[in-house]
Amino acid sequence: MWLVAAFALAGGLAQFVDGTLGMGFGVTSATVLLALGVAPATASAATHAAKLPTTLISGLSHWRAGNVDPKILVRVALPGMVGGFLGAVVLTSISLEAAKGSMAGLLIFFGVVILARFGFGVRIIPTPKNGHTARWLSPIGLLGGFVDATGGGGWGPVVTPSLMTVTKHEPRYVVGTTNAAEFAVAVSVSTGFVTGAAHQDIPWMPVIGLMVGGVIVAPIAARLAGRLPHAPMGAMVGGLVILVNAVAVIGSITDLPGWLDAALILLWLSLVAQIARRAWSRERAERAAAVEPAVAG
Repeated sequence: MWLVAAFALAGGLAQFVDGTLGMGFGVTSATVLLALGVAPATASAATHAAKLPTTLISGLSHWRAGNVDPKILVRVALPGMVGGFLGAVVLTSISLEAAKGSMAGLLIFFGVVILARFGFGVRIIPTPKNGHTARWLSPIGLLGGFVDATGGGGWGPVVTPSLMTVTKHEPRYVVGTTNAAEFAVAVSVSTGFVTGAAHQDIPWMPVIGLMVGGVIVAPIAARLAGRLPHAPMGAMVGGLVILVNAVAVIGSITDLPGWLDAALILLWLSLVAQIARRAWSRERAERAAAVEPAVAG
């Protein structure tokens, strides 16, 4: 019971971040499961099993809040389903050691993407700036679905900033559309893992906890989308994802003394806290600058 409660808290926090920022649930959940020693394909399958109810509730909540563009939803979700299925099949067909390395590497990369995006205002993933919007939606969805399956998460970090570039929607519409499309991708990825039999060893107690927490928080996060300070939240999530996966990678390469491990972790957390504080100051300044012309007018 305590295990379910602990994962419900983790799932609630992950869904709160995902529902307000448009990214984070899959990356965070997969990171936690990998840290527990769950095999990569199983961790991704478990994450997407947890996503089924959470993304459904989140998508419906965003729809009711008027945060979803149906046309963009369809054009991103359908290719995302194809990419997600292919990614699941690929992950279940490679060796365990190769899968561990690739998933940890992808999660660190997406942690860097999130930290750079919200902590420094820098977009690492290049997004198209020219041409008609519709031309780019299918490639964005296909790539987002594939990396989401192979990395245990990644739909949000790929799709959310891309849609912010190729559409003229304000952030809450992008976040809502990304979250709604993610349900279709989760269904497709889960089907791919069932085909590859990665579902057989899923740790269902943690998954149930993630589901419960995510479902409870999803409607709240949808209502708060676009209203909370995105920058400090995103910076902290990105920093923690990098930390957990980097510790796992370094631990597999070399055995550092315990005091050095603790010192490096504290140093990194302190650095992330400073980045988050400065990001919050930057975001408040940007919001104040945006309000001033409206007041003057």
